[in-house]
Amino acid sequence: MWGELEAVNWAALEHNHGPADDVPGLLRRCAGPDSEDAGDAAFELLDHLIHQGGWICSAVPVALPFLLRLAATPSVPVPSRSAMLDLVARMAAEARQVTEKFVDPGWEPACASALPEVLALLADPAPEIRRGSAHLLGVCDSPGEHVLPALFRCWQAEADPVARLDVVLGLGRAVEREPAGVHAAAVHDLLRELLDAPEEQVRLAAVHALASVDHDLPVRRLSVLLEAIRNPSVELWRHTGSVEAGVQGVQHWTGALFTGPSPAFALGLLDEHPDVEQRIGALNQAGALLTRWRSPSAPLLPSIAARLDDPATEVRFRAAELMACLGPKAVAHADQVAALLDDTAARTTRAGSTVAEAAVWALARLNDARCLPGLIEAMAGSRSGFASASSYYPATIGLHHAVLPNLEEVLIFLPDHAESLLGPLGERLDAATDEHVVSRLCKVLADWGPAAEAAVPQLLGLLEDDRTWAAAAAALAGIGRAGNGARDLLLARTGPREERAEMAAWAWWKIGGEPGPALEVIGRAAGEKYISRASLRTLADLGPHAARYADQLRRLTADSDHWTSVEAAHALWAVTGDTETTVPAMTAAVRALADGTCLPVALPALRYLALTGRAARPAAQLLRDVPSRDQRLRSNGGWRGFTEDEAVRDALEELYAACESPAVTTC
Repeated sequence: MWGELEAVNWAALEHNHGPADDVPGLLRRCAGPDSEDAGDAAFELLDHLIHQGGWICSAVPVALPFLLRLAATPSVPVPSRSAMLDLVARMAAEARQVTEKFVDPGWEPACASALPEVLALLADPAPEIRRGSAHLLGVCDSPGEHVLPALFRCWQAEADPVARLDVVLGLGRAVEREPAGVHAAAVHDLLRELLDAPEEQVRLAAVHALASVDHDLPVRRLSVLLEAIRNPSVELWRHTGSVEAGVQGVQHWTGALFTGPSPAFALGLLDEHPDVEQRIGALNQAGALLTRWRSPSAPLLPSIAARLDDPATEVRFRAAELMACLGPKAVAHADQVAALLDDTAARTTRAGSTVAEAAVWALARLNDARCLPGLIEAMAGSRSGFASASSYYPATIGLHHAVLPNLEEVLIFLPDHAESLLGPLGERLDAATDEHVVSRLCKVLADWGPAAEAAVPQLLGLLEDDRTWAAAAAALAGIGRAGNGARDLLLARTGPREERAEMAAWAWWKIGGEPGPALEVIGRAAGEKYISRASLRTLADLGPHAARYADQLRRLTADSDHWTSVEAAHALWAVTGDTETTVPAMTAAVRALADGTCLPVALPALRYLALTGRAARPAAQLLRDVPSRDQRLRSNGGWRGFTEDEAVRDALEELYAACESPAVTTC
């Protein structure tokens, strides 16, 4: 083998990090006796040959036979042999996912040549190798007629309880690859029989194996799935080649079989269980379901609330965090949440968030004053389990990110309690040395608006500091005319050589100044064809005073970028009252909502449309069925997905109400 390995011109081949001349050395290390070094080499090979996926590079088909020879060599340690099979399985799975143009032409013939070696590994003395080969035969692209006979024989002879699971899944996947051959009917019959097998995990494997052709099977066999997952034998899956996960991974894998809003699977997992991993995973599944659908809230809430007094810290934290996500829906459980305000037990995560902090967040979402002492304490302290910065997570199906927002994001929800919070917030603002923290605190004040009027003297002080003046100006603009004592300071920063002069001019206008400085600054910055989004928003605030920009705004409503188009349309409407051009442009940005896709631009577009009154009726008609949909309207994951859904639905209601109201005039 090694002679053949050296005969390859590896430098002429490519992997994810460049020329593949390092592959022979990595393969030699994988075969070595040092298990730690072999593991490191296997990881490097994975990184070089697969990395983040997306293509099958030229080094992959050439490396394939050498990887399989290592997997078949008895003198190589079993962990290294298994790692080679896992790497090949990842290659095979990736090759099936990417489009043909991203697959090296040598891959398909290399796989065809290698198939006999993989089939032979089904009879290897080591069960770990049999597991890996069964998994590989399940995910590869070889037609069923080529692999089913060997997998069927393997099932008949296999005694290892873990390998049996991989073989069942391999049979289920392979029988769907045409041509499946003469064994297909027998395999289907076997899989049906295994639905009633004596072993819980074999029954679970059989449901998975058949679910792609019998979509309702998981619903009909829900009790089978729950019995298997909640059984201690679920740990067998941790050692499979196919799943390689413990109870939470199996819960997630099986939860993916249920694509609708039914809470039955999550409710079954939420039943009492002595294993803390089971209880944590159950809340994961509940969160994943709630992240995607609204209707499960009512049936799941009592079971989630029951976990608020769980003996495990992580379970209590996750239950409280879900209460925060559900917000007003969880109001009936506010007292149970408040009982956790003294629970200082911390998660084992890097942030070390406490159960009490999750309870504070949940009560803040309920606008419950019982959150205030905890927030005041957090603002005064040097250490907090709230996030240190704003974090955004993708809207991933089947996954919920159980994290806390940053402290300032919590405060934004509490303008009704500004009087109690302004003093501690001001102390935090005084003590802040990080400009990002100052900026976030000023954003809170801006969002609170006139309710934050008492902070104006402090903001005037920040306005004199070159490091903090822009954040203070934004806060003063949000507060409005109560900040008119800042007019001279702001006006001084609108000159042609001043950085962020437009921010100063806009804030000057918002606190009661004249439109001239803002128009002058925008005139200096705006090109003939381009106006920045920030300038578009400023022009919208200036309204008819910005009439000179109407033609530019009208052109920008047709911009290919939805954000630019929407901001330009809103500005044009505010400046001229034109609805003939602006309403269609803004409606285009929300059209995806009608199909169930919530783009980030949809929320401001809906709010702007509502301002146009009855002229927005075409948009309202387009979106008339959206509120009745169970699907959450979101573009983010984690807690933001819930608050975004609430905000979008509120904006839709505002749009419908505006369309029934008399015509709205521009500012």
